[in-house]
Amino acid sequence: MGIDLKGRVAIVTGAGGGLGKQHALLLAARGAKVVVNDLGGDVHGVGGSVSAAQKVVDEIRAAGGEAMANGASVTDFEAVQQMVQQAMDAWGRVDILVNNAGILRDKSFAKMSLDDFRLVMDVHVMGAVHCTKAVWPIMQAQQYGRVVMTTSSSGLYGNFGQANYGAAKMALAGLMQTLSIEGEKYGIRVNCLAPTAATRMTEGLMPQAVLDALQPQAVSPAMLVLASEDAPNRTILCAGAGSFEAAHITLTQGVHLGTGPEVPEQLAAALAQVRERSGETVPMAGSEQGALEVGKAMKAHGH
Repeated sequence: MGIDLKGRVAIVTGAGGGLGKQHALLLAARGAKVVVNDLGGDVHGVGGSVSAAQKVVDEIRAAGGEAMANGASVTDFEAVQQMVQQAMDAWGRVDILVNNAGILRDKSFAKMSLDDFRLVMDVHVMGAVHCTKAVWPIMQAQQYGRVVMTTSSSGLYGNFGQANYGAAKMALAGLMQTLSIEGEKYGIRVNCLAPTAATRMTEGLMPQAVLDALQPQAVSPAMLVLASEDAPNRTILCAGAGSFEAAHITLTQGVHLGTGPEVPEQLAAALAQVRERSGETVPMAGSEQGALEVGKAMKAHGH
């Protein structure tokens, strides 16, 4: 049968080039009507023109698909609301949101300005919040929605010179965790994509041979699965160079030490045991940490 998106409407932010462009082309190729959003600025978020988005729209239309261009900055909630309204006026629904827009302001933390930190947080985190907030009531009313957040290994695991970007990308994983819980009863599934790809944002960060292997179109199949009707929920899917993995935020079984005055020293001595990964779980909600801790305390007290 394959993944068929006929009749679905998708919004892809930052879709004028790189990953976003490949996402938009693939969604359209599978039958979705696509809003191609791009501010048209450079990789640092400077400048703006709708021409990059329009080129992608022209490419989709030339292939027989339906698309429209939009030049809203995801940092501007009013402009984002207008973009969503534009999709509703034209096509009457919004089924898929791919939060892909992002910028880089890389520097070591010691040399990074707070303005550069704030701007990266604003574009990645608040940008995704604005777009998701604008489509959420529509998806609730439809009882259907697919939201893809773009996280990164730089956030999940860290990367030198990317404290701002890493913080923003991990924040999106946290946003996904809660929205996937809140959206479930409305048929809204929310997931993260962690891509490795050669785009404007990774030029100069890797050798050319590596960049050649990391074509952005190799990531888009993972996006398509997360945007499809049979998408999972609460999944961090990693993709690059034709390989796919999942990342999990886990909880170890840990130890119960009680509340005595010696606990700091006991904990310091027991850190290896606390970090021991055998028997670790992937909690389905934050409350599971407390449940585990209370359970161990009750057991220790003979309850």
